[in-house]
Amino acid sequence: MIGYFYIFGTILFTVYGQLILKWRISHYGQLPSEAWDKVYFLAKLFLDPFLLSGFASTIIAAIFWIAAMTKFDISYAYPFMSAAFVLVLVLSAWLFKEPISLNKILGMVFIVIGIIITSRSV
Repeated sequence: MIGYFYIFGTILFTVYGQLILKWRISHYGQLPSEAWDKVYFLAKLFLDPFLLSGFASTIIAAIFWIAAMTKFDISYAYPFMSAAFVLVLVLSAWLFKEPISLNKILGMVFIVIGIIITSRSV
C-alpha cells in the first residue's frame, strides 16, 4: 500500500509544480526577444518564491518516484503517471480558464482506461 502512496505523491507534486509554473509565468508575460531582456526576465522568474516552490516540488516528486521504484516495476508504475495529465487538464481549465475540447476529453478517457487496464495486469 505504501508504494501507491509514493506514486500518489509523485503525481501530486508533479501537478502542483506544473500549475504553479503556469500561474507564475503567466504573471510575467511572454519571453522577450532581446538577449539582455531575456536574462532579466529569467532572473525575475528565478527569484519568484512561488516559482521556486514549483521547482522544489519537481525535486520532491522525483524523491517520491525513487521510493515508488523500490516497490513496483516501472512498467507497472509508470502508467499511473498519466493521471497527472488528467489532473493538469481539469485543473488548468478550472484555474486558468483553458479550453477543453472533445478531443482532449476523449484523450483523457483513453488515458484513464489505459491506467485501469495496466493496473490490473500485475
